[in-house]
Amino acid sequence: MFVLIPLYQILVVLLVATLSICYGDRDKAKDVYIVYMGSLPEVEYSPTSHHLNILNEVLGESAVTNALVRSYTRSFNAFAARLSDEEQQRIASKKDVLSVFPNRNLQLQTTRSWDFMNLTETAKRNPNVESNVIIGVIDTGIWPESESFSDEGFGPPPKKWKGVCIGGNNFTCNYKLIGAQVYTSGGNTTARDKVGHGSHTASTAAGNNVLDASFYGLAKGNTRGGVSSARIAAYKVAEHLDKAELLNILAAFDDAIADGVDIITISIGMGPTPSDSDPIAIGSYHAMWEAASRIDWKFISKVVLANGKTLFGNAVNSFTLNGTKFPLVYGKAASSNCSDDDARSCDESCLNRNLVEGKILVCDSETGWIAAASSGALGAITTFSHEKAGPSGVPLPSSGLTPENYDVVKSFISSTENVQGTILKSEAIVDTTANLVAHFSSRGPNSISNVDKRSAKYSILSGTSMSRPHAAGAAAYVKTFHPNWSPSAIKSALMTIAWPMNATNEVDGEFAFGAGHINPVKALEPGLVYDASIDDYIIMLCSINISFFSRCPKDISGSAKDLNYPSMQALIESNNSFTVKFPRIVTNVGLANSTYESKVIRDSHIKVSVEPSTLSFETSGEKKSFIVTVSGKGLLASKMATASLVWSDGTHNVRSPIVVYTN
Repeated sequence: MFVLIPLYQILVVLLVATLSICYGDRDKAKDVYIVYMGSLPEVEYSPTSHHLNILNEVLGESAVTNALVRSYTRSFNAFAARLSDEEQQRIASKKDVLSVFPNRNLQLQTTRSWDFMNLTETAKRNPNVESNVIIGVIDTGIWPESESFSDEGFGPPPKKWKGVCIGGNNFTCNYKLIGAQVYTSGGNTTARDKVGHGSHTASTAAGNNVLDASFYGLAKGNTRGGVSSARIAAYKVAEHLDKAELLNILAAFDDAIADGVDIITISIGMGPTPSDSDPIAIGSYHAMWEAASRIDWKFISKVVLANGKTLFGNAVNSFTLNGTKFPLVYGKAASSNCSDDDARSCDESCLNRNLVEGKILVCDSETGWIAAASSGALGAITTFSHEKAGPSGVPLPSSGLTPENYDVVKSFISSTENVQGTILKSEAIVDTTANLVAHFSSRGPNSISNVDKRSAKYSILSGTSMSRPHAAGAAAYVKTFHPNWSPSAIKSALMTIAWPMNATNEVDGEFAFGAGHINPVKALEPGLVYDASIDDYIIMLCSINISFFSRCPKDISGSAKDLNYPSMQALIESNNSFTVKFPRIVTNVGLANSTYESKVIRDSHIKVSVEPSTLSFETSGEKKSFIVTVSGKGLLASKMATASLVWSDGTHNVRSPIVVYTN
């Protein structure tokens, strides 16, 4: 069986971003390693005793107590210990041990967003069931006094809840925020969120409906979570955005699973990592990637020059200069002792504070406002190559201009004596072209440092960390209507009913936006789902020589592409003819006596056939299998060809993206 059996009832929504920094050794002679041993035996068994025995065999009795850092005993079998390289290798060779890997630090990664996803306040709800859903938030903690987490109108926690509230001094849980635990080290004993990240993700997924929320008057409206009647349990694994230790993340998973949460939401960054060395993969049976698209707020920040010309830019600028014009200074003119490129980009080490203070700094980089703020500038005008990119909060009057508009500013500076201008407070408008993948999504998360020292109840944030709680809230919403659906079925519904996105606006196509933009309400009735069991995932992982969940069965056949997944992709050799087959099974979750016809939309580089091309179901819950065959004469290196398979009964359109690509 699959090692994380309790997680089969939990949907874990995960974003994979960027690995931050390596773990700083507490013990100069030894590093902390995590030893993973698989599932907890069903017989009577003491995990901690077993862990101590292993350490005793390798280290000797006298060294065991100081070596053991933590035992994971509630949901899976693992421990963390301080070991030398030789000691960890000896432990890794033991037959009871599946993997050993070093502890590290990882990096953590709205008023209208749910309306944009069609989950409006008037959407149909199942409030009694929704109130029984528990979302576990593994993040930087939570701010318990926030209106988003008030328990007004809530009854006692669900009976399935087995967790605790150990949030530290002056931290109180309630019937909404039903649990809190702290795993961070360094003397921190409070689950209180000091950086706002955890509170933001928690409120996005399941926060209460709060009236008249805004960021200093911008984007004013009612803020709410996707499932505002759901309960929240906070698991604090990081005090800062770049310091989430693996051993703490694994401990939070261990507790959250045993506590009885239904959905785990985690926005932790990890680069490409072998799965048998990935504690998030170990801790989450169902890891899910979600791209960050932009919502349909667009924040216009205008620059007005002294010659009367008005230029439109993008920024979440909540400051006003009251229309007063101030001197503009180009980064190169305000810098010394550095290269021309660094000077034009407003490198902070180059800027002369005396030439910057009281002026609006003009910079050839997207993040020039950071140096402007720290160097005493009154405002910042920067260039921003992504015209359709999502907004970013700024700590001083700022506007990000397209290259064309930015060149207008530079020409103005070089051709006039009265080099002055002003920046107007942003205006929030509805952007009809917003259904695009943000420039930072997946291919690099938003890494802009926040130097804004103001404190606000609500903020405007963009990034894959913010898209993930939306996916978690959407999954929770579907689960309230289908509590017995597996995580795979819920994911399938969200993927196959997603709004298709325009590939002509995105060079990376499906590798950027996946199946499309999720539509939670429509996902309640998908018609068909691609379901997958624990055993299906084990076979898939073992087919690519990954056995960290359990020992692989003998005689494994098939490949990763055979997993019953709602999308299909395959790597092929360039310039060679190819034929790829994808076996799939769909389950009818709609009406009995229904018939679905297949339709294929493809580009000219490939041929796609479906056998059989018609599926007829006599009952709800019935399964039908089919095979998709993709063939072609060859693709050039670094190219991809795409198609879509749509099963339709005239009411439901169940869409799966298909991609073949060369290395």
